[in-house]
Amino acid sequence: MPLLTKYAGFVLLLLFCFAAAPAPQLTPAAFAAESGAAEIILESKIDHARKAKPAFFPHGSHQARLECAHCHHAQDSAGKLVPFTAGQAIASCESCHNSGNTAMQEELNTFQKAGHALCRSCHQASNAKLAKCSVCHKKSE
Repeated sequence: MPLLTKYAGFVLLLLFCFAAAPAPQLTPAAFAAESGAAEIILESKIDHARKAKPAFFPHGSHQARLECAHCHHAQDSAGKLVPFTAGQAIASCESCHNSGNTAMQEELNTFQKAGHALCRSCHQASNAKLAKCSVCHKKSE
């Protein structure tokens, strides 16, 4: 029996296994390298009207399970919210969400208020334990 015929079944089985294997998933860190930092410390750099504690944000793990538009958006020339689109430049949240922006509705007019409105509401809806202050605002080490 020729060697090729003898091992043909084995080779076909191996090929089938590799073809059926799922494509490797990007880890949050690898994905973040493509689309921003894996971990971000969110803190007020523009608006010093009310300096809040910095917040730890695992950007990469959020990217791995959410679309960018879930959190990111822009504004038009009139200051109205514009949904995120692929390729859109992402500005600092605080560039609009700051106490100097008098056109912004009050419940969103600081970086802290915008973060709490978006982040805490999402965490509260998905897992109330994630909405605790200490989850994002880590104690200083």
